[in-house]
Amino acid sequence: MPSSTGHAARAVLAVLLCAFAMTPATAADRADSATGWTARPAASRAATGTGDDGGRPYFYLEGVPGTVQQDRLAVTNPGRTPVTVRLRGADAYNAEDGEFAVRGSKGSSGTGVRLRLAADRVTVPARTRAEVPFSVTVPTSAPPGDHPGAIVAESGGRSVGVRVHLRVTGPTLAALTVEDVTVSGRTIHYTLVNRGNAALAPRLAVSADGVFGTLLRREARTLPVELLPGQRAKLTEPWREVPALDSVTVRLRVTAAGGAHSEATGSVVLVPWAPVTVGVLLFLSAVAAGAYAYRLRRRQRRPPDGAGPVSRPTSDERHLVKAGADR
Repeated sequence: MPSSTGHAARAVLAVLLCAFAMTPATAADRADSATGWTARPAASRAATGTGDDGGRPYFYLEGVPGTVQQDRLAVTNPGRTPVTVRLRGADAYNAEDGEFAVRGSKGSSGTGVRLRLAADRVTVPARTRAEVPFSVTVPTSAPPGDHPGAIVAESGGRSVGVRVHLRVTGPTLAALTVEDVTVSGRTIHYTLVNRGNAALAPRLAVSADGVFGTLLRREARTLPVELLPGQRAKLTEPWREVPALDSVTVRLRVTAAGGAHSEATGSVVLVPWAPVTVGVLLFLSAVAAGAYAYRLRRRQRRPPDGAGPVSRPTSDERHLVKAGADR
């Protein structure tokens, strides 16, 4: 819920900082004791006291430019000793394989910079949960659309990123392209690019056709990746039934909510290189053996060294020899 000014928001955060809500950990929190402390969105006000944690996998904040959005982070310590957790804001992005990732401590320039926590660290007693207020200021010049960020909690060598989905009110554009379609081995490689201003959950349909007909048909399905605005991801699609010998055209079609769609193809000539290579080597060996045998026969037909050519008598010479014999 937006507040009127950033000054009022900071005043509220200062008051809340002096009075963190420390509550006993619930049974669900104690179930996480094997994995240590946790950080997640705090229960919504409506769910407080109902035994429901609100079920929020991430923060969703929306407002017009110039407003301040507020919420609370819950840090739970199910262990037997106090734990101190460091907190910071960070920009979010897609890693090369499409996974959700966050910037380092000095790599943020967007939502992570504008995210203000009531404290940069909190010490949580054993079997206790602390709620840390935070705010995000929406710049007056912020363009409409999604501006992903995260709250990073770190302690004891562990790092947890809690996503902050900030949407600036205004028109959104869903634009998606699929590029660089190739086939390598039994895998189809391709790249998805989000060219709009809204986070997208793409759906992919795959087909492949060869010289003699259809080789592959896969209906559209939602990919296990959320593509953030301006980001790209290099993904793969397994294809175990790749033909050994064919000329193939692979076609990928991607769609997403908001009317985003794109299509791209890639061609490949599939050749069983192992048997072809063996055949070529055998052919070359046979040619070499034949040439060697031919040269050997030529050498055997030549006269010995020093021996002149053997002359054969002409017809006149034969006549003279015969006449002399008659005499």
